[in-house]
Amino acid sequence: MSRLLIAYGTTEGHTAKIAQHIAAAARRLGHEVDVVQASELATDASLDAYAGVIVGASVHEGRYQAAVVHFVERQRAALATRPSAFFSVSLAAAGRSPEDAAEIHGMIAQLAERASWKPLLTASFAGALKYTEYSWLKRVVMKHISGQKGGDTDTSRDFEYTDWNQVTDFAEQFCTKLAVAKAG
Repeated sequence: MSRLLIAYGTTEGHTAKIAQHIAAAARRLGHEVDVVQASELATDASLDAYAGVIVGASVHEGRYQAAVVHFVERQRAALATRPSAFFSVSLAAAGRSPEDAAEIHGMIAQLAERASWKPLLTASFAGALKYTEYSWLKRVVMKHISGQKGGDTDTSRDFEYTDWNQVTDFAEQFCTKLAVAKAG
């Protein structure tokens, strides 16, 4: 089929897990997929070998990883010439509040506008609370934030909120859009 690149940013590893899940779904559909952390891509990396590109980032302290933002800005011309998609990972996506959803959609739109990028597909996935991996201070802060939102506050364990079926659907939708673009 086609060769895809999934470039992502991660702080605690959950976005990497989601990127690998997307890659596995695309591979099941016959695609060859390279999954690379955006910070590991050379500033002059070429996207010529890829028929499509999926970019992913997680929200921390109200922003995406700088490496992802820089990748999208540097690659705007290449992204404009092939099907591309973006996925956002955050705890806010686990909530049901319209304010949280609007904030996430605003962040996605702001990134796309900043880079003059028009991804064919975007998605927002719920992330994870990794209490057992946090420093003492971060654990206290995250417990407080989660508690305010009515979320999980048991710091003796981790919580994963990702809807893996939603992630699979995103991958399959992108692969369908890629096939249509190639055929057109």
